[in-house]
Amino acid sequence: MVTININGKDVQVAEGTTILAAAKKIGVKIPTLCYNPDLPAWASCGICIVRLAGTAKMLRACCTAATNGMKLITHDPEITKARRTVLELILSNHPSDCLQCSRSGQCELQTLAAEFGLRDTRFRKILKEQPVDDSYEEIVLDRDKCINCGRCVEACQIMQNAWALEYSGRGDKTVIGPVAGAKLADSPCIKCGQCAAHCPVGAITTHNPLQELWNKLADETLTSAVQIAPSVRAALGEEFDLPVGTITTQKIYTALRMMGFKYVFDTNFAADLTIMEEGTELVERLTKGGALPMFTSCCPGWVDYAEKHYHDMLPHLSTAKSPQQMQGAVTKTYWAEQAGLKPEQIFSVSIMPCTAKAYEARRNDDMKSSGASDVDLVLTTRELAMLIRQAGIDFVNLEESAADNPLGPYSGAGTIFGATGGVMEAAVRTAYALVTKKELGNINLTPVRGLEAVKASEIDLDGTKIRVAVVHQMGNVDKVVQQVREALAAGKEPPYHFIEVMACRGGCVAGGGQPYGATDEVRSKRAAALYRDDDDCAVRVSHKNPEIVKLYDRFLGKPCSEKSHHLLHTKYTARSLYKE
Repeated sequence: MVTININGKDVQVAEGTTILAAAKKIGVKIPTLCYNPDLPAWASCGICIVRLAGTAKMLRACCTAATNGMKLITHDPEITKARRTVLELILSNHPSDCLQCSRSGQCELQTLAAEFGLRDTRFRKILKEQPVDDSYEEIVLDRDKCINCGRCVEACQIMQNAWALEYSGRGDKTVIGPVAGAKLADSPCIKCGQCAAHCPVGAITTHNPLQELWNKLADETLTSAVQIAPSVRAALGEEFDLPVGTITTQKIYTALRMMGFKYVFDTNFAADLTIMEEGTELVERLTKGGALPMFTSCCPGWVDYAEKHYHDMLPHLSTAKSPQQMQGAVTKTYWAEQAGLKPEQIFSVSIMPCTAKAYEARRNDDMKSSGASDVDLVLTTRELAMLIRQAGIDFVNLEESAADNPLGPYSGAGTIFGATGGVMEAAVRTAYALVTKKELGNINLTPVRGLEAVKASEIDLDGTKIRVAVVHQMGNVDKVVQQVREALAAGKEPPYHFIEVMACRGGCVAGGGQPYGATDEVRSKRAAALYRDDDDCAVRVSHKNPEIVKLYDRFLGKPCSEKSHHLLHTKYTARSLYKE
C-alpha cells in the first residue's frame, strides 16, 4: 500500500494503482475521454492531466501510478484552462451536427463540452472530409466524427483479436479504419460491435432500421411477431434510469404490444430449444462418435471468426442454429401453421443485444428454412429504447404482461444464455438428464460463472465424466483453440469435450448493441439479474419446458430429427480473412 495526498486529502491505495483510480476512491472525478476501464490506458487525449503540488509538472492520471508521498492537485484554474484547450482542439476537428448524431445525449465529448461550458472554440474548424463507410448493414464508420482516441482500435485488436481497425497516417493526417483504406465489409471485422460500444462519440454506430420497422408494422398485409433475447431484459432498464441489473421482461412485452406488434414471443423459448438440439448433439458425439470437442454456435461473432480463422475447427462447431434463428424458423413454420399464415405473411422481428445478429439473419440459405427469411429485421437493445421513446411510452410505469403462447414460456436455463457460462450451464442441466435419465440434484454450475477469461470444470454424468470450458472475449479464444489443436495433432484426447465461446466480454449481457457504458461491474450486475430470473422460474431445465415438449410431440418429433435438422441446424464455410 502507498499513501498519497489529493487536493489536501490523504488516500491509501495498493501499489500500482493509477492516480485516476485513487482519486475516484475519495470521490474526486478527473475527466477522461480516451480512457476506458476495459482497455490499457495510453494517455492519448491529455484531458486527465493533474499537477504535482508545488511544481509546474503535469501528469496524466489515467496511466500514472501513485507513488508513496505524492501530493497532487486535480483541479485549479491552470488545469481547467489546459483541459478546456484540449477540448477546443478536439472540437475544431469534429462536426457540430449533434442533433442528427446517433450518440446525441450519450456522447462523452458532448458531455465534457457541456461540463466545461464550451459554446464556441478559438480554433478554425477543419474536418477530415472522409467518406462514411456503410458497406456493412451492421456497423457504420464515420471518420469525420472520429477523435482518434484509439478506443475502437484497442477494443478490436486487444479485446477481440480481430484486427479490422488500425491507424493510418501520422499527426493531423491520422485516420482510423481498416488497413489500406479498405471498406469494413472487406476487412476481418466480425461485426461484434465492440468498437461501437467503446467509441466515446458517434464515429462508429449501427444502421437505423426504425423507419423500416414502423412502415412494416403499419402494413395490414403482414402479421408481426417479435422476440426478445435473454440479456435484453437485464439491460434495457438502464436506458430509462432504472438501476443496473433490473429485470424488465414483462414491461417489455407490454411496450411491444403498445407499439403495434401483434404477437410477442420470447427468445428464451428458443434458448430452451437450442439446448435440446445442442445437448442431444453433444451426447451423440460423446456416445456415437463425432468431432470433439464440440464448440457452441450461438454467437454469430464467434462463428464469423471461426469461419475466417479456424478452418480446421469448423467440424467441431455444433450445427445447431442460435436461439434467434431457431425462434424465427419455428415462428414461420410451427406457429404459422397454427395461425393459418404463410411464412411470407409474417413480419418476424428480433431484439438482440448484438450487432452481429443482423448479419446472422442472412448468413446463408439455412436462415431461410421456412421458405422465407426466418428473421426479417433485427433491432439492438439501444434501438428498442429509441423505439419506446419515439412511441411516447412511459416505460418505467408500464403495467406488466405475459408473452404469447406457444413461443413465449421459458425455463430458467433459457434465461441464463445471456451471461458467459450460461449456455454451458443450461446444456449440462439437460445433458445430464439425457445421459442418466435422472435429474441433476444441484443444477447451479457455479464454476462456469463469472468474468474469469477461461473457466473450466469437470462434470460427472453419473459415471461419464466430461470436461468443459467457457471462454468469452474473442481475444481469449486462441489459447483454448491452440490447446485443442496440440492435443489433436499429438493423437491425444482433447483437453475439453464441450467449449462455450462468446465473442464479447461477459457474454451477451455486454454485446455490441447493449446500452453504452458497460464495465465489469455492470456486466456482473446484468448477469446476476439473469441468474435471479433463473432462480425465480418454476421450471429451470429446458427439457421440462411444457411448450418445448409440445413442440416435439406435435411437430419436430425428437431432437436432431430430420425435420429438426432442416429447420434448426446449419453448416459452416471456410472463408478468407480479407474479402477477395
